[in-house]
Amino acid sequence: MPLDARTVRAPGTGPRGSRLGRVALSVFVALVMALLTTTASADANRRIHEPSEGPARFAPGFNHGKVAVDGGTLHYVRGGSGPAIVLLHGWPETWLMWRKVMPDLARKNTVIAFDLPGLGDSSVPGSGYDKVTTARRIHEAVKKLGFTRAALIGHDLGALVTYAYARDFPAEVSRIAVIETPLAGFGLEELYGISWHFRFNMSPAPIPERIMDNDDVSTYLGMMYDFSHRPEAIEREPYFRAYADPARRTAGYGYYRAFAADAENNKANAARRLPMPVLAIGGQYSFGPGVADSFRQVADDVRTAVAPDAGHYVPEENPRFVSDCASLFLGPPTGTPQRPELAGCAP
Repeated sequence: MPLDARTVRAPGTGPRGSRLGRVALSVFVALVMALLTTTASADANRRIHEPSEGPARFAPGFNHGKVAVDGGTLHYVRGGSGPAIVLLHGWPETWLMWRKVMPDLARKNTVIAFDLPGLGDSSVPGSGYDKVTTARRIHEAVKKLGFTRAALIGHDLGALVTYAYARDFPAEVSRIAVIETPLAGFGLEELYGISWHFRFNMSPAPIPERIMDNDDVSTYLGMMYDFSHRPEAIEREPYFRAYADPARRTAGYGYYRAFAADAENNKANAARRLPMPVLAIGGQYSFGPGVADSFRQVADDVRTAVAPDAGHYVPEENPRFVSDCASLFLGPPTGTPQRPELAGCAP
């Protein structure tokens, strides 16, 4: 229970003594809370303030790097050894959203978390925010890092890129997991009326660019994180910093502005059904089984998993579930679920 001046008897007697005591206590509490907040904030910033190159700080054995691709350079964080797992983040986040699951996944795999083009520490291309072009850039990076085959896990926008990658390079993808989004052309459009941010981000330039400035970032993105079931699980400051650059905000809008083209492309190519197993994860308090319902329209083998105690930002709200579910799904064919909620994650 937090300290509250109203519930603590102040020293002194009589009205004046009580009033002075309450003032003194209030000042003391304010100073303590300020110190605790400052210390906690400093600790959090030290914990997740990452460089763009060199050894990572969030966990041993990981390193930052950059690789040149068509349109610029992609920033990535890599660790572990073995078969490759490629992690693709959503909006409004960066590779950092995966930091809680990467150490577990790296025990038996090479884990590579990319910043999508234009976001995080990747360079900002002048065009090409449709998911086919983005997938091609990620694919080029994966090959340059020495891998001809990989499993993919994508969240939100990253899941849309994951689908395009798996569809266009099926022989080079073992399995995919998609988290918390229906597919453009197959359900994504139904969300536009649920939250105004869809139409705002999709507005033609320079409408959102002129409405949103650096001072508005924490308010706008904070609203997005508040959509989650466990908003306290999301470290917001690194994302506020990541989107403080107007060019990177425009890149984020670019991904949304491409949704119509993405939908047309997906529907035109829906007959090229995904041949690999697809794990579709929805948060218990968000999309739930709806992710799987969407991807069944383009894939033959779709597994349904619902992440308990999580909203939209599943990898941060329930990283243990994501680690256990992905490890099971991507692991040996003899793997068996150890908990009921992992039943859909079976290989």
